Amino acid sequence: MTSLIAENLAYSYSRQGQLALDNVSIELRSGTLTALVGPNGAGKSSLLRLLQGQSQPNKGQIRIDGEPLMNVRDQVALMPQRSSINWSFPITVEGLVSLGRVNSSKTTCCELEAALQRVGIPELAKRRLDSLSGGQQQRALLAKTLIRPAKIFLLDEPCASLDPLAREKFLIIVRQLADSGLILFVSSHDWGKSLYTYDRVVALNKTILASGTPQQVLEKLFSIGSMGNHCCG
Repeated sequence: MTSLIAENLAYSYSRQGQLALDNVSIELRSGTLTALVGPNGAGKSSLLRLLQGQSQPNKGQIRIDGEPLMNVRDQVALMPQRSSINWSFPITVEGLVSLGRVNSSKTTCCELEAALQRVGIPELAKRRLDSLSGGQQQRALLAKTLIRPAKIFLLDEPCASLDPLAREKFLIIVRQLADSGLILFVSSHDWGKSLYTYDRVVALNKTILASGTPQQVLEKLFSIGSMGNHCCG
């Protein structure tokens, strides 16, 4: 069973800058789907970059199965926000997905087909990105992330700008991926009923405000009044 444990993380964008994250500790385990929620500026993207090894914490440590993250960084894959992708670039779905194996062996046809099957869009392999709906584009981006031989997948605001039906379909896919034994950690602004899709929720606003089941987190946040409103705003 794979585990990712982060302890007492602190992070600032510069040595003398104000902390973007302070005393953040989380634990993620195989077969779980966890939501990371909080307002804009809460540090959600910064935390995901730390957990993937793109950024280094000012203090604290991150371990996967007891090993320092940088020794096993290939076990973690990060799906960026959709705003970071040029969706008008003239590339097909299979071309985009193949890019997920940068610095690795060439993507085989079987690997490509398997990734597209996992997100339910094998029939779109030859389609150009700019011809897809928003939901289809997000699935293609997820397939690009899944092509990597990782066990831990960090998804940065994957449901942003999706309509309710596309969001529901996407959450079904990530639920299935978690049920297959992977670790899914998904940042989100969503405080609606879809939050109950997740096994656990981490509420972040530079530090951890609450962590537990969706019901436990909601009860704790709203029991503290203004802090809960600030987090969820």
